[in-house]
Amino acid sequence: MKRILITGATSGIGRATALKLAKPQTQIIITGRRAERLQEIAQEIQALGAECQTLCFDVRSEEECRQHLEPLGRVDVLVNNAGLAAGLEHIDKGSTADWDAMIDTNVKGLLYVTRIISSAMVEAGQGGHIINIGSIAGTEPYENGAVYCASKHAVHAISQSMRADLLSAGIKVGEVRPGMVETEFSEVRFHGDKERAANVYKGITPLTGEDIASAIDWMLSAPAHMNVNEVVLMPTPQAGSYYTYRG
Repeated sequence: MKRILITGATSGIGRATALKLAKPQTQIIITGRRAERLQEIAQEIQALGAECQTLCFDVRSEEECRQHLEPLGRVDVLVNNAGLAAGLEHIDKGSTADWDAMIDTNVKGLLYVTRIISSAMVEAGQGGHIINIGSIAGTEPYENGAVYCASKHAVHAISQSMRADLLSAGIKVGEVRPGMVETEFSEVRFHGDKERAANVYKGITPLTGEDIASAIDWMLSAPAHMNVNEVVLMPTPQAGSYYTYRG
């Protein structure tokens, strides 16, 4: 049975990926901080013929990561999806609490999870596949996004170094770097301001969580001799972090 671990799976890209990869003879292990949502998604996964295990914890806590992930042993696939943006202010007005949340989740949380799971993969000696969810902000920083962009630059660099570190163990590493995806992302960034979040996508058709899930599924389907190092996806009207044509 193929075992797939997806962090941050209670909504958006994580939820869509869990459902996309849910197939018979597969165990989907989903993590998140909202226990009720995890249970709801587990039922959807099971309805698709896959087994499901839920783990409710915060990736920002190394202790919680160890407590919940070490007992898992080896998984075949890790999708490091847990991440967030908080705030959108000039550097002189930014909230240090927002900065901590982004660094602790996007960088340290990814490292805590990967340290545990990659160790189990290496020890088992059967290879594996790790996919990190980055962002076009990981190579194209933009105004008001200093810390978020820095965190995704870190994910990009970590993905490249991780690939080199794990080559000898037969572990593939890839990164998905999306542009604008309509999920809870902007609502979280603007601390629940739904109107401001909706304006981010005004005038365009953004990507969906399902679009990113399809890309992940394609990456995982590559033959053994091929690794997809990174996939960059944007809505058709988006040229990059700085310019989106809104008609």
